Amino acid sequence: MLKRQLNDYFKLDEHKTTIRTEVIAGITTFLTMAYIIFVNPSVLAESGMDYGAVFVATCLAAAIGTLIMGLWANYPIALAPGMGLNAFFTYSVVMGMGKSWEVALGAVFLSGVTFFLLSIFRIREWVINSIPMALRLGIAAGIGLFLAIIALQNAGIVVDNPATLVSLGDLSQPPALYTLIGFFVIAALSHLRVTGAVMIGILGVTVVSILLGHNQFNGVMSAPPSLAPTFLELDIVGALDVSMLSVIFAFLFVDLFDTSGTLIGVAHRGGLLDEQGKLPRLKNALLADSSASMSGALLGTSTTTSYIESASGIAAGGRTGLTAVVVAMLFLFSLFFSPLAGSVPAFATAGALLYVAVLMAGSLAHANWDDVTEAAPVLIAALAMPLTYSIANGIALGFISFTLIKLLSGRRSDLNPAVVLLSVLFILKFLFLDGGH
Repeated sequence: MLKRQLNDYFKLDEHKTTIRTEVIAGITTFLTMAYIIFVNPSVLAESGMDYGAVFVATCLAAAIGTLIMGLWANYPIALAPGMGLNAFFTYSVVMGMGKSWEVALGAVFLSGVTFFLLSIFRIREWVINSIPMALRLGIAAGIGLFLAIIALQNAGIVVDNPATLVSLGDLSQPPALYTLIGFFVIAALSHLRVTGAVMIGILGVTVVSILLGHNQFNGVMSAPPSLAPTFLELDIVGALDVSMLSVIFAFLFVDLFDTSGTLIGVAHRGGLLDEQGKLPRLKNALLADSSASMSGALLGTSTTTSYIESASGIAAGGRTGLTAVVVAMLFLFSLFFSPLAGSVPAFATAGALLYVAVLMAGSLAHANWDDVTEAAPVLIAALAMPLTYSIANGIALGFISFTLIKLLSGRRSDLNPAVVLLSVLFILKFLFLDGGH
């Protein structure tokens, strides 16, 4: 009876898959992205948020978003708080701009609402088509480099220097050694296509550091911590301040393109695109993603988005939303492993951050380096993010440089009204709004 119901609801026969295959695919996807339940609380806790509450919010936001994607859009795509966006939340908005984490959560919620409206009114296609590929590539790479410098700084591998701005830290210290070892192990296991390579690296470093006395073991399982410290604590009114407009735009922009790219990429790999190369039920998938961002902000975590790691489940045979439902159930089960998450030190997650940085920086390979009017904005956007410690600044400088270089080169035909308008707004922001913050 249950088997027939699952088959009818998720159309398993139509997609030439089985319940067993979907379950295995769900487990595979979960293992490849479960590192987020360790990394996200670690990153957001630095903004002043309660670690335990963020851990619960991370698991719940991932479970809710993934369930919506599986049950409503019927896609084998999992969601969780996004890497890069959580770093932007903590290091740029809270620590860089001096905003409270409550206001930052308000900005996440407003970006989710905007994304939701764009999806409902089908403006998404116009927005995406208006943004040049060069800027998309530069922004993706820049987020990777931003994660890299955060990882290297947290590990003490890169330190500040009054004479040269930055310099090499003491590599003989445990945090630096553990970070490098973790990164090397994760990279090697990923090359060998070991499922759950990132999580294995994080937990491996954690266990070794505990055994050698460099870290404290807090246990494995317990009842979930309280969500109260972050639940409904967002400050929407504070996020409506004019200085937060670029922040809301950055959250929206990155989520929009990250989600669209992930959906198309994963669907293509799984043969889920139609004859025209388009994704059926795209609107449902985008509404699921934006709903996840809004619910995540209410719970107490940064932007929730679709995960490219879903491709691992696709490779294992996952073709329907049943795969996503399995992932969601595993995230809910993870709620009972908060002591284990609390035992994971910052240097264990730093190696994972560095590995994710490598993946994201790979988009630079697709830039058109033979055309300087394309290459220059890519590099400016990519370098500006780590060097100004802000994803928003990188996006802004990328747009401005793209527009001005094209205009001065006599390539006006490469521009469109949306890009020019955004560039003008970003210029005004730098000139009149608190020195670019």
